[in-house]
Amino acid sequence: MFDQLLKLVEEHAGDAIVNNKSIPNEKNNDAMKETANSIINSLKKQQKSAGSGSDLASMFSGGDTSSLTKMVEGNVVGDLMKNFGVDNKIAGDMVGKMLPGIMQKFVSKTNDPNDSSFDLGDIMKYLK
Repeated sequence: MFDQLLKLVEEHAGDAIVNNKSIPNEKNNDAMKETANSIINSLKKQQKSAGSGSDLASMFSGGDTSSLTKMVEGNVVGDLMKNFGVDNKIAGDMVGKMLPGIMQKFVSKTNDPNDSSFDLGDIMKYLK
């Protein structure tokens, strides 16, 4: 699942990471990997706090990208600040540019019966 999520991050990281002077070009791949890791870690935390993970599963199956985006946003911002030395505003701008598109595509692919790159059952098992 990480590799598929990383591909989504790479698709949406253009202006947010790659064309951002605050992230040196040699750190672009690291910043994209950190973003994917941060999303996964945020989802893992949510699943553990929800117990069975049913709330998280319903967000995915219901197509609720705004709740998922809000849930992971702070963690992604914090991780980019901590690991790449960018300030809160820059990290917030970066995440604001890419995270909504990433989460929309993530949920869309999960719910698309013609796209097997993400499966809700597999995601829930991965997050345990």
